[in-house]
Amino acid sequence: MGLHGMSGDSESRFESYVEDLCRAVRHADRAAPLRAYCLGLMLPGDRKSVEPMAARVEPGRVQAAHQSMHHFVAKADWSDEAMLAAVRATVLPAIERHVKLRTWIIDDTGLPKKGVHSVGVARQYCGQLGKQDNCQVAVTLSVANDHASLPIAYRLYLPEGWASDPARRHRAGVPDDVTFRTKPQLALEQVRAALAEGVAPGVVLADAGYGVDTAFRTGLSRLGLTYAVGIQSTASLWRPGEAPLPPKPWSGRGRPPSLVRHDPEHKPVSAKEMATSLPPAAWQTVTWREGTNIVLSSRFAAIRVRPAHRDTLHSEPRPEEWFLVEWPEDEAEPTKYWFSTLPDDMKLADLVEITKLRWRIERDFQNLKQELGLGHYEGRGWRGFHHHAALCIAAYGFLITERSLIPPSGLCSAPIRQAPALPDGYRPRGSARPA
Repeated sequence: MGLHGMSGDSESRFESYVEDLCRAVRHADRAAPLRAYCLGLMLPGDRKSVEPMAARVEPGRVQAAHQSMHHFVAKADWSDEAMLAAVRATVLPAIERHVKLRTWIIDDTGLPKKGVHSVGVARQYCGQLGKQDNCQVAVTLSVANDHASLPIAYRLYLPEGWASDPARRHRAGVPDDVTFRTKPQLALEQVRAALAEGVAPGVVLADAGYGVDTAFRTGLSRLGLTYAVGIQSTASLWRPGEAPLPPKPWSGRGRPPSLVRHDPEHKPVSAKEMATSLPPAAWQTVTWREGTNIVLSSRFAAIRVRPAHRDTLHSEPRPEEWFLVEWPEDEAEPTKYWFSTLPDDMKLADLVEITKLRWRIERDFQNLKQELGLGHYEGRGWRGFHHHAALCIAAYGFLITERSLIPPSGLCSAPIRQAPALPDGYRPRGSARPA
């Protein structure tokens, strides 16, 4: 079996890459299905489920290859976390060949799914569809610089209905130690694990689904990490220079009051109210990225404020941080809001440029879904779901290392590999019979 369409140098690098990953699957006899699965994910084809991939990779022995690859992804006892760690160890030096890593990006990705039996499937918001629908959702942590990014953690979000249903858990093989966690809680667990494993810290970026969670932001700060995270227009904050009132004076009886407070004459405002009250001079047009066909720019303002949500549960005001707002000139009101703990002397253009780096993760998952079949796994179990995702990221990691050999000015998508001819009469399982 050759590496179809690869140059001799690329083929040699792929073999070396797979050899590095083999340590994560623990047994030498798993090297062949690991290699075949990664290759199958990179070859062109409409479906990246096991049987069609087996036919492309091993057209002369489809059934045997299918059985081997299926067992490897769905049944074999190897750690997807160990696989992602092996990918990270190999790929991050390549990503940093030209530019150091700058950010950690937290996000979640929805995988549309029919039926109700696949692990974690529920009617919930699916970003790929832009609406509520039946899907699985995975929480991810990626590392990125201006030129490349790589997911380094990937965990299925298990809705409460699944987490509390012993029968469904058992059928899907959900481990006993997996309990219900909100998406921000899962993200914080991934961040803690990355720090424990020695991943170089970066500015944490996340959308408002995470940034609105005060405990999430507080958790990042306690870990010593800087963030720039989205918030909603309803988020509460203090005007510049303001803070909650000190605790009430002690009456001399009982415990002295210790919590800060609000009152009707001294209370925080919403993010939208704060943004719309800013003077015209506060707004600047900032260009944050120039592509080959488009220049991305908009109007922004940034001021120092104190977040106010539930601050009356604390004895001290929260520290000041940046409140960043985007308000395009052609919009009737602001469109996006962020809190950020980046340095207080940071220039607005730099604050915007770092915050907007979150776009990289959207490209990653577009490639992972459209080119590498992230959402094509047909099994229903917990192990297979995570194994398939880890192998998709492993294949993607190899393509990133290939692109890293090109200077940044010439970066482009890796070439599509040529698939071998399918055997005469081959028909994917479940497809319609020819007329």
